[in-house]
Amino acid sequence: MASRLEINFIRLLSRCESIASEKRGEAEWRLEKYVSALEEMMVALRKSVSKPTAELLTEYMRKVDFLKGLLEADKLSSTTEKALANQFLAPGRTPTIANERMPVSKTVHMQTKARCTGEMRDELLGTGLSGKGMSENELRNRRGVPMDERQSAAELEAVLQHHHNLQEKLAEDMLNLARNLKNNSLAAQNIIKQDNQTLSHSMRQADLNFEKLKTESERLEQHTKKSVNWLLWLMLILVSFSFISMILFIRIFPRLR
Repeated sequence: MASRLEINFIRLLSRCESIASEKRGEAEWRLEKYVSALEEMMVALRKSVSKPTAELLTEYMRKVDFLKGLLEADKLSSTTEKALANQFLAPGRTPTIANERMPVSKTVHMQTKARCTGEMRDELLGTGLSGKGMSENELRNRRGVPMDERQSAAELEAVLQHHHNLQEKLAEDMLNLARNLKNNSLAAQNIIKQDNQTLSHSMRQADLNFEKLKTESERLEQHTKKSVNWLLWLMLILVSFSFISMILFIRIFPRLR
């Protein structure tokens, strides 16, 4: 179950994304205040006892950073700088609320890129100045070279799209690399665990064999001692019998004179 702080954070985050998706004027100040409040709530969430999982915290931070970057990009004066800044923004990967089919931050990102591209195209074509006292001769002069300007706008849009595709490919490659490293580390961990179990089993078996060998050595030593004792007594008996037999032989058969 999400805590009360997390529920309020999600509501405010959804509101910020909704404001960001709308066309904002220069007098729009709510988004900046709301994003500041989101940063404070994010710090409180990290310190909370019932904080969400690490994956959710990372996703929340990603969305907050995206909104901050969006505000910073809007403050830039040049349209080209805005377009480049928006290219490097990373929107959220999951929906903020349950009824979203697609993350709002991704929609905002696409809208912002489209708006920046349109503004750059207008600057190249000069449509932004047509309603500000431009004379008919100037309009005719601008209409005289529309093809080159359109081609330049198309080339610029293609370059931006190419950079965006490269960034997405790089992010996907890094994700695959991280996934492969994780799988390799898990496999190595399992192998090391199995080797440790095999080594422990071998050590236990070696200890057991050593105990058995020690027991058998003691038994063999005792058996050897018993065998030596019986042999000694047998030799003594044989020697005694031989001595007695020799005495009797001498007594019975005296020496010839």
